[in-house]
Amino acid sequence: MIRRAILPAILSLAFVAASCGAQSTGETAARAQSTPHGGAEAGRPFTVAALGTFDEPWALAIEPGMGRVFVTEKAGTLKLFDPATRRIATVGGAPEVSYGGQGGFADVAFAPDYAASHALYLSWVKADSAGRRYGVIGRGTLRCAGADTCRVEGLKEIWRQRPALDTFGQFALRIAFSPDGKYMFVSSGDLVKATPAQDLSNNLGKILRLLPDGSAAPGNPFAGKGSAADQIWTLGHRNPLGLAFDPGGQLWDLEHGPDGGDELNRLVAGDNYGWPIVSNGDNYDGTPIPRHSTRPDFHAPAVSWNPVIAPGGMIFYSGKLWPQWRGQALIAGLKSEALVRVSLDGDRGKEEARYDMGKRMRGIAEAPDGAIYMIEDGERGRLLELRPD
Repeated sequence: MIRRAILPAILSLAFVAASCGAQSTGETAARAQSTPHGGAEAGRPFTVAALGTFDEPWALAIEPGMGRVFVTEKAGTLKLFDPATRRIATVGGAPEVSYGGQGGFADVAFAPDYAASHALYLSWVKADSAGRRYGVIGRGTLRCAGADTCRVEGLKEIWRQRPALDTFGQFALRIAFSPDGKYMFVSSGDLVKATPAQDLSNNLGKILRLLPDGSAAPGNPFAGKGSAADQIWTLGHRNPLGLAFDPGGQLWDLEHGPDGGDELNRLVAGDNYGWPIVSNGDNYDGTPIPRHSTRPDFHAPAVSWNPVIAPGGMIFYSGKLWPQWRGQALIAGLKSEALVRVSLDGDRGKEEARYDMGKRMRGIAEAPDGAIYMIEDGERGRLLELRPD
C-alpha cells in the first residue's frame, strides 16, 4: 500500500529546536558507542592494505572498464588512484564547493553508458549570495590524456536542492542509477530542518527519481502535484548517506537517525518513512520521538541501530572473493569504526557481522575482481583494499 501520511500542521517548538540543534549532524550521537568485532586475531576474514592517503575523502567510485578509483575530497578536489601504477593523481575541472560542516564535495558516479559517453556525475554543496546552502548535481565528460592525466570537461549543473537554507549539514547527495540505466536516483537530506521531509513542495528529506539529464522522471508517484513533488519517489527521510540497488533490482537507502535510530530502508514508490514524526531514536536534548511501532501507516526500517553505527556509505556485494556475502549489504561505519555486514529478506534484515576497522570509515566500493575498497574519514584518510586472508 502506498503510504502518504503528511506532517501535521503544527509541531512543538521544543521538538523542532531539538531536531535542528548543533549536534544533529547525524554523525555524532552523544550516547553512541563503537562495538568492536573481528580483527585479525579474532578471525577477521580479510587482510587490509593501505593504498594511499587523501584529505577528507567523502566518496569513491570505480571507473567502468578501467578499474581506477575516483575519490572526492570534501574541500573540493577530485582524485584518482590507478591500481596498475599505484599512483594518485588530481583530476582537473572539479567544481568550486561551499566547504564547512558537512558541506563540500559529495558523490561521484559514472554514467550507465560511460563506455560510450565518458560521462560522470558529481554532487556538491553551493552557497547563494545570502550564505544559504544547497546541494547540486552536475554532469560532465571525463577526458584523459594518460592513465593519470584526466580532467572533467563541460561540467553542467542539472539538478539542485530547493530551497537553500541556513545550514551546514545533512545534504546527503548520493547518486545511484537504476540497473536498466534509465533513471538516476538521488538522496536529498533534510538540511537539519526536519519538517521539510514531510512537505511535498520541496525536494528535501526525499529520495528522488530523475532522468539522466536531471529532470523529473515520468510516472513518479506525486507527479500530479506539481514541482518539486514530480521528482519525489519516497519521503520522510533524514540524512540518507547510503543509496544502492540490491542484486534483485530493489533500491535501499541507509540513513542517520538523530540520537539513535540509524535506518536501512527498502524503498517503495510513494511510501513515507516517517521522519521527523517517528524515529527509533530521540532528539539530542533527550526529548522522545514516537517509535515506528506507534505508526504502522509509515514504512518501518528493515534494520535500525541504537546505539548508532553512523553510516558513511553502502554497497551490495556481488563478487567472488567472499561468495557467502553475495547479495548482502556492506556498510562503512563512522561512529562504529567498522565494516558492517547485513543480510536482508523483504522488509526484514539482520546484522550478520561487524568488523572493527579501528578508524571512522567514510565510503566503500567493490573492485572489478571482487576486492573491497574502503576510505577512512578525515584528514589523511587512507584508501584501503580488503582481500581474503
